[in-house]
Parts: sequence; C-alpha cells; structure tokens
Amino acid sequence: MARLGIFLIWLLHFLPLGLLARFGEGLGLLLYAFARERRRVARINLRLCFPEMPDKERERLVRCHFRSFGRSVLERGILWWSPQARVQKLIRIEGLEHWQAVQGKPAIWLAPHFVGLDMGGVRLTTEFSFPMVSMYSRQKNPLFDALLLHSRTRFGSSLLVSRQEGVKPIVRAIRQGRPFYYLPDMDFGARDAVFVPFFGVPAATITGLSRLAKIAGAAVVPCVTRQLPGGAGYVLRFYPAWEGFPGEDVESDTRRMNAFIEERVREMPEQYFWLHKRFKTRPPGEKRFYE
Repeated sequence: MARLGIFLIWLLHFLPLGLLARFGEGLGLLLYAFARERRRVARINLRLCFPEMPDKERERLVRCHFRSFGRSVLERGILWWSPQARVQKLIRIEGLEHWQAVQGKPAIWLAPHFVGLDMGGVRLTTEFSFPMVSMYSRQKNPLFDALLLHSRTRFGSSLLVSRQEGVKPIVRAIRQGRPFYYLPDMDFGARDAVFVPFFGVPAATITGLSRLAKIAGAAVVPCVTRQLPGGAGYVLRFYPAWEGFPGEDVESDTRRMNAFIEERVREMPEQYFWLHKRFKTRPPGEKRFYE
C-alpha cells in the first residue's frame, strides 16, 4: 500500500498546481471520512483550544484542516521529484530582510508545525548557498523515511539530524554557521519539557529553543509557511529576530514561544497540525484527554 501511495503521488505531481490542489483537498476529505482516530484527535484539540467556538464551526474547521493536510500530502511530490525551479515557483519568501539583519551570527529559524512546514524547509535549501541543519524523527515506514531524507537534502548540502542523535550535532552545526530550522512545538513527553500554556491549556513543551539559543549564542528568527488558496502555492514569511531572547528564565522563554505560535494559529487555524496529540502528556494527577 505504501508503494502504491507513493506511486500515485509521483503520478499526480506532474499536474498543474491548481488541479493538484483540488485532488489534495479531495484526499483530505476522504481522510476526514475514514481516519476516525485522527478525526477524534483533531476534534479534542480544537475543543481544548477554542472552547468558546460553536460546535458547528469547530467541525467545519476540522474538515478544513483535513483538506489542507491532504493538499500538503500530494504537493510533497513536488518537493520529492520536481526540479528546483518548480519548487521555487511553488513557495515564495517574504520578510527576508529580517533574516539578513542577523546574517553572519548563529541563528535558529523557529518553524512551527503548520501544514506547509516541509514546503518552507525545502524552499530554504534552494535559496541559500550555505547549508542549513534540521532535526527529524525517523519514520516507521523505511520508504517514507528515505523520501523524507531525500526531499530535505536534495538541494545544497543541508544536514539532517535524527532526534535519536541528540542535540550535540545541532549545537556544533549552529556554531559552524548553519541556520537551524527548528520544529519544537510537539509533545515529546515530559523529558526536557515544562508545562506552559498553549491556548490556556498546560502543554508539555520542550525547552530546547531557549537552551540552544543560549548555548550557541544564536538569534531566534521565526519563519512560518502559509498554504495559499487553490493553486497559489505557499508563502514562507520571516519575522523579526526576538530581542532579549533567551532571557534568564527558561520557562518564560518557552511561554513566549507558545504565545507566538498561538498568534500565528489564530491567523490560519485550519493549517496548524491538529492531528497530533499536542496535550498527550499531562501534569501529575491530571486526567488524560485522548483516552
């Protein structure tokens, strides 16, 4: 089944982007209909984050998210197999001056988990002559794992470090001048994490952004990738480097990160990765949400 799915993605990636986007939205609606567990997770996440929202509006948002997610799945074929020129046409970059303002210093690009995450990351590897570094989680399916590695490293000489290797290779790479494309907003358990609010709900959030910025003396420059309607592609936007970061308190730094991500989620709530169990790890004695 995995090979068949990859073959279909390869076949469809030749389509014009507008038509490919419609197929992707159709795939998302199929997933909404049949991926019962993921649908349940998305509903729980949205109920926790937007308790004031009417049920019908939240359900509409769940469907919209599946449509956006389906698009991102099929459009990954462009990252995997299309030439560099098409990748650059698919994703435009805004706010480059914010990155250029700190260029020459160690840097961390904060990239939250929106559906366009891979699009933005691969696009950056086509833009700059210097290599960047990123971290990834090994996939259970070896074929998908190989494709993920291929897409994120096929342009330039970027370094991809697995989460299992730890942060030492990352710190070394940042100090060598490689910008770190960092994805720290998922629930990886209580280890190296603090419970700070995300939409008012205590969420186990890793403190890596604060710690890495301090150890490597790095500037934090957020970059968020937005999926555009129809066949318009994506836009990656750099934001101004954070002043006074890291501060003296790791927990406050981590709160600041979550608050920034919340602001971006409110701008495009259908595109945040709601299929992930963001609130899986709970403080001692608190009830579990997904059971």
